[in-house]
Amino acid sequence: MDFSTVKIPDLAGKAVLITGASTGIGAALAKAFAAQGSKVIAHYNSSADAAEKLAKEIADAGGEVKLVKGDFSKSDDIRRVVDEAAAAFGGLYGLINNAGGMVKRVAYADATDADYDAVMDLNARSVVTATRAAIPHMKASGGFIINTTSIAARNGASAGAGLYGSSKAFVSNVTRGMSKEFIEFGIRVNAVAPGVIHTPFQDRYALPGQLESAPSIIPQGRIGYADDCVGAYLFLASETLSGYVIGQVIEVNGGQLMP
Repeated sequence: MDFSTVKIPDLAGKAVLITGASTGIGAALAKAFAAQGSKVIAHYNSSADAAEKLAKEIADAGGEVKLVKGDFSKSDDIRRVVDEAAAAFGGLYGLINNAGGMVKRVAYADATDADYDAVMDLNARSVVTATRAAIPHMKASGGFIINTTSIAARNGASAGAGLYGSSKAFVSNVTRGMSKEFIEFGIRVNAVAPGVIHTPFQDRYALPGQLESAPSIIPQGRIGYADDCVGAYLFLASETLSGYVIGQVIEVNGGQLMP
């Protein structure tokens, strides 16, 4: 969908940090928020070429974007990224905690402490650390925080992805706790839980035949794409559209999971 044809006036001019923005859902969000007139800070880590391509595409379309690099498995990097993002446009109105990954498939019975730390640091600790770093920048403006969780937070994930699913269950629950704490500052916290979305994440981690067979268990009859997720984030970002919505997790999965 061309989100430039949908205008949400209260997002224009607002500085929004999107973590994990170089590819997949993050890249789709960066383009969509830029199309709304938001000032986008797009975080990336290893995908420098994809990030530069994204920034050029946004700039060529007339949008404002800054790139900032950092390893979100490291708390010092996370804090630096948030501070640089806030400095880029003189403040911060929105934070989308989208960075994350499975790291690798490993059964619970075989998982080491190092496996646990790698998955939880990247997917769980990063959300807490980035949010904690962002709050001082956001208190003056209010705004929104949107966490990316996953269908795996509810269904336990597939073979060897249990640690990833558990880390995303943490994200879903921390969303509710944060929403209760931060609403006193006028900051609304919610989350989006994508289902099977065809992104580089799936290209890397999907089991053989998994993407091909997935439509058979999805009522809508197809897997999703990054643009299918964007509308939920725009809705939750807009004070006009979702000003009385906090602590919610919007499931975007074509009906695969109906909680």
